[in-house]
Amino acid sequence: MPEAPLSRGAHHPPTAVPRDQPPTSAARTAAAATAGPSGLLTSLAPLLAEWLPRQRWFAGKGRPVTGFALVSATELLPWRSGGTTPGLLHLLIRAQQPEPPGHRHGSGCGHRRGTAASDCYQILLGARPALPPPLAPALIGRPSGGPLDGQTVYEALLDPRLTTLLLERLRMPGRLGPLRFVREPSSAIPSALTPRVMTAEQSNSSVVYGDTYILKLFRRVSPGTNPDLELPLALAHTGCARVPAPAAWFEAEPPAEGAGPRPEPFTLGVLQPFLAGSRDGWQLALDALAARGDFTDAARALGHATAEVHLAMARALPTSVLRRPQIEHLAAAMSERLDSAAAAVPALQPYRAALHGAYEDLAALGHAGRTWPAQRIHGDLHLGQALLTGDDGEAGSGGGRWSLIDFEGEPSRPLAERRRPQPPVRDIAGMLRSFDYAAAVGRHERPQEWAGRTRAAYCAGYAEASGADPRDEPELLRAHETDKAVYEVLYEARHRPDWLSVPMTAIRRLAAPRA
Repeated sequence: MPEAPLSRGAHHPPTAVPRDQPPTSAARTAAAATAGPSGLLTSLAPLLAEWLPRQRWFAGKGRPVTGFALVSATELLPWRSGGTTPGLLHLLIRAQQPEPPGHRHGSGCGHRRGTAASDCYQILLGARPALPPPLAPALIGRPSGGPLDGQTVYEALLDPRLTTLLLERLRMPGRLGPLRFVREPSSAIPSALTPRVMTAEQSNSSVVYGDTYILKLFRRVSPGTNPDLELPLALAHTGCARVPAPAAWFEAEPPAEGAGPRPEPFTLGVLQPFLAGSRDGWQLALDALAARGDFTDAARALGHATAEVHLAMARALPTSVLRRPQIEHLAAAMSERLDSAAAAVPALQPYRAALHGAYEDLAALGHAGRTWPAQRIHGDLHLGQALLTGDDGEAGSGGGRWSLIDFEGEPSRPLAERRRPQPPVRDIAGMLRSFDYAAAVGRHERPQEWAGRTRAAYCAGYAEASGADPRDEPELLRAHETDKAVYEVLYEARHRPDWLSVPMTAIRRLAAPRA
């Protein structure tokens, strides 16, 4: 950085800088104390207020950003005035926004009633005097004032020099300010792997290194171990080969807040083997549909793989039993989500009573003494989270080997909820819903027939490996599939209204009288 540099690994209590108004003298003083005499956050706030809401991974779309708070700032590569080497600055920043409509406190929202809602984001900034043409799409802007005054700041992940530096940090474990880089002792990570950023839409960012490793960077972070690190690590220790084992990762130690215990570290990124040549289940299913082929062999093998992963997680991590209080709470939470979705999407209204019946049936079984095991699960399982490697045959033939990836769970749910033991059938319901989506998007002439055969094959494969057929617990499966379909209706109505008919078809099926 210039003559008034940030301290390497600066780590501070959050400092708020409101947007659209000049900072108060107190805010200016705090910013200077935490980010150099000219105030790093004050100078970056106008740029981030424009850039951050445009990012695919920004969770607060549709609500204005009212301010920012700096959690930590760390120079991974210092920039010097007049130098030719780009600088790399790692930031954890809270974006303050009004609460979303219908927000309920007490569910892990991370802020107190009456305070601004905020999410913490991981941002990596490059700094250069000027951007070369290939980096033009990465531009964020030129700060006025602050340590980066007059420099060009940009999205660092689009700069191969800076993403190469990230890999080197992971190869050489250690600490840098609040950041801690960890490598599995058995991992031999080669240097000089050419990086490329994955452009597919996702809620995080990923960099592939030489078709050998993939680094997943979590953008919206919170205290606690991310399941996408915790679960693959635990599975690797059981010898489960269905999930790529983490080779390295990094995390940040958050500042203490008040007199209470220091929060758990934030998981920031995980480096895992890249399954070169693999194809995801979503594209394989669409290829099979386009060729008017069958997908049942592939679905059966995928059910087998899912069961293997569930069994390994049950061995590696604590399990529990859902008894009457937990089952009634689960059914009540599903009912509440249905009522909330129906209030937002009128198309659900005619089916509310029948859909509530699925949850009432589940609660009645709990009341009668039925119990179910609960364990750690994937949390967001669908065809896009399954990769097939080694299949050179016709799409959907079932050859090759299935692996499961992306164990983060649904990013919109609080981290504590995603780490809670749940019935494995929740994962199964997610995959069954994915088959419905594939049949509809693939424009099968009889989509429910294709999906029905595929769903049956998947459940049969799961039963072969686990010894328990999810269809033998119809009330539990129907309640979870209904809950997932209701979530999909709300999502599609808000983000992809042209797709609303897909989950609504499932809603009509699930609400129909049962034999």
